[in-house]
Amino acid sequence: MPVGTQGTVKGLTPADLRASGTHLVLANTYHLMLRPGSPLVRDLGGLHRLMAWDRPILTDSGGYQVLSLKDRVKVSEEGVEFRSHLDGTLEFLSPERSMEVQADLGSDIAVTLDHAVLLPLDAGAQREAGERTLRWTERSLRHARTLTTPGGYRQLLFAIVQGGGDLGLRREMAERTAAFECAGFAIGGLSVGETKDETWDLTRAVLEALPPDRPRYLMGMGTPLDLLDGIACGVDLFDCVLPTRNARNGMAFTSEGPVNIRNAEHTRSERPLDPDCSCASNADLAQRHVLPDTGGSRPSRHRARRPALVCAGSIGALP
Repeated sequence: MPVGTQGTVKGLTPADLRASGTHLVLANTYHLMLRPGSPLVRDLGGLHRLMAWDRPILTDSGGYQVLSLKDRVKVSEEGVEFRSHLDGTLEFLSPERSMEVQADLGSDIAVTLDHAVLLPLDAGAQREAGERTLRWTERSLRHARTLTTPGGYRQLLFAIVQGGGDLGLRREMAERTAAFECAGFAIGGLSVGETKDETWDLTRAVLEALPPDRPRYLMGMGTPLDLLDGIACGVDLFDCVLPTRNARNGMAFTSEGPVNIRNAEHTRSERPLDPDCSCASNADLAQRHVLPDTGGSRPSRHRARRPALVCAGSIGALP
């Protein structure tokens, strides 16, 4: 999923996203809750209308963004108290409010609030966060079923699995999360301080405990290698800001490896960014010379399409 944090994927229009083969985009509950505010989004007809996007949208719960505020956060059983990074206003995000905000936004898929933690962390604190996530999941799901979206439809609900960096705890949390009635599952709290090998060991432990007949979404992972490794493990959905963020700075992932089109060697090059990609960027020779004026939109088109090609191409390569 391309990430449209504040209701837009930077550097790309909805038409660019459709042309890239994107079927689902992510928007961020935390950021949209603070600005412009979910009541305004609801009043304007919901996020689909605001974004001019006629395909599905997934909203995350806001838990990870709150975690990133670190010393401005106070976690309790009721929820998370924090100060806005915008103006310092004191805010409170509970499981119920997270689901209310996501219903106001009108996303197609809403994700339960979790207690994410950074690693390494002592075993007791990891257990406490995992148990709290289960309680918040129950509250999130229960409240979400009482809400409606601007379009009047019911959202699909995904429950997040936490459990820190302990394999046994992760497996236990996944088994207990699998008992919830929900449309799919998200795997959160990874790539937050552990090694890459540990990330995949923990991912496999979770996937072994989750039912295979519902989507499994690995949050915040998105390099081409991550996609291939994740698919091999059994992951169905990914999101990451990396593809379009790197593209806005002139770097593209290609079938031949990373390319930085701001390097002098590309100034007179007539080669496409990627000979194996059919996106608009490859047909536009001017991309190398107008990049500073376009905010990286042309590489972003390629970078939005490239993960889809990686995923599609990997299916036939799996045993």
